Amino acid sequence: MTETRGQTLRQLGPTVYLPSAVYSTGIGAVAPVIVLTALGLGASPAAAAVVAGLLGLGQISGSLPAGVLISRIGERRTMLAASALAVPALLACMFASNVLLLGVAVALLGVCGSAWALSRHAYLTEAVRPELRARAMSTLGGVGRIGTFSGPFLGAAAMHVSGLDGAYLVAIAGVSLATAVLIVLPPVPHDRAVPPGTERPGLWTVIRTHRHTLRTLGSGVLLVGALRASRQTILPLWGVSLGLSPATIGLIYGVSGGIDMLLFYPAGKLMDRYGRRAAAVPAMTLLGTAHILLPLAGGVTGLTVIALLMGLGNGLSAGLVMTLGADASPSSGRAEFLGAWRLCSDIGQGGGPLLIGAITAAATLSAAAVAVGGSGLLAAFLLHRWIKPPHSYG
Repeated sequence: MTETRGQTLRQLGPTVYLPSAVYSTGIGAVAPVIVLTALGLGASPAAAAVVAGLLGLGQISGSLPAGVLISRIGERRTMLAASALAVPALLACMFASNVLLLGVAVALLGVCGSAWALSRHAYLTEAVRPELRARAMSTLGGVGRIGTFSGPFLGAAAMHVSGLDGAYLVAIAGVSLATAVLIVLPPVPHDRAVPPGTERPGLWTVIRTHRHTLRTLGSGVLLVGALRASRQTILPLWGVSLGLSPATIGLIYGVSGGIDMLLFYPAGKLMDRYGRRAAAVPAMTLLGTAHILLPLAGGVTGLTVIALLMGLGNGLSAGLVMTLGADASPSSGRAEFLGAWRLCSDIGQGGGPLLIGAITAAATLSAAAVAVGGSGLLAAFLLHRWIKPPHSYG
C-alpha cells in the first residue's frame, strides 16, 4: 500500500477519510433535494436554482475565515465547530416555512462544508509526499463521491417513508455520526495550530504574494467549481421538467455519483503518473459536453445517460482542485493560501447555479445547459495552459 510520511493511506482511513465519508454521505442525501424543497415552497425553477446556489455562496463566505481559523486552532476543532452549526442548519431546512429561511439555512450548510473540506485538505497537504499527493487527494475527493453516491439512495429510501423531510433526517444523522467519530478517534498527526509566537504571514499578504497563481490557474479552478455545482442543480431541474418523481430524480443522481466513486483512485494515480493535465483536460471536456447534450434528454433513459457522462467527467476530476492547490501552496501561510485557493473554486460553485437561474429566467433551461457546457470547454483550455509541475509555482 502506498506510503505517506510514516503512515499508509490505509492507516489514514479511520482518522482522515472515515469522518469525511460519513459527513459527505449525510450532506449527499440533501444535495438533490434542496431544489425540490424550494419548489415545494412555491419558488420558480429559476428561484430554486438560486437557492441551490446559496450552498456555494456559503462556501465562498467560509473559505477565507476557515483558513485563518485552521491556522489558529487546528483542523479538528474547526471541523467540530462546523458540525455544531450544520445540525441546526439542516433542521432549519427541514422546517423552513418560506424560501428566504431555506436560503439562509442552505448558505450556513455551505459555510460548514467549506470548513470540513479545507481542514482535511490542509492536513493532507502537510502529511503526504508530493509524488503521492494526487492519490491521497483523490481518495479524499473519493470519499466525498461515496457520499454523493450513497447519500441520495439513503435519502430516496427515507423520502418514500416521510417525504422530503426524510432526506434531511438522513443528513442530520450523518453529520452527528461524523462528529461522534471525530471525537472518539485520536487526533491525527500534523493537526495543529501555528504555535503562539510563531511569525505568521497575514491573509492578505499571502494573497498578494501568490496573486499570479490565483489569477491564472485559479480562473480555471473557478470554472471547475461551476461545472461541478451546476451538475447538482441542473439534473434535478431537468428531471422536474420531464415530470419525474423526486425519488426517481434522486436515484438518477445517485447512479451518476456511482461513476464518481469508481474513478476516484484511478484519477489520482493518473495524475501522479502522467501529470495533472492528463486528468484535468478530459474531465472538463466530458463535463462540458454532457451539459451541451442535456437538452437532448427527453426521458428517464436520456437523462440517465447524460448523468452517467457527467459522473464520468466528475470522477476523472476527483481530487484535482485539492491536488493543484497543494502543489501551489507555500510552506509559510499554507492554510491561508489554501483558503484563498478554495475561494476560487467556491466562487465557481456558487456562480454555477446562479448562472443557471439567471439564464433560465431570461431564456430557457436548455440555453442554461449549453452556456454552462461552453464554460466547461473553456476550463479545459485554461487548465491545459496554466497547470505546471509541482514546486514550479511562484
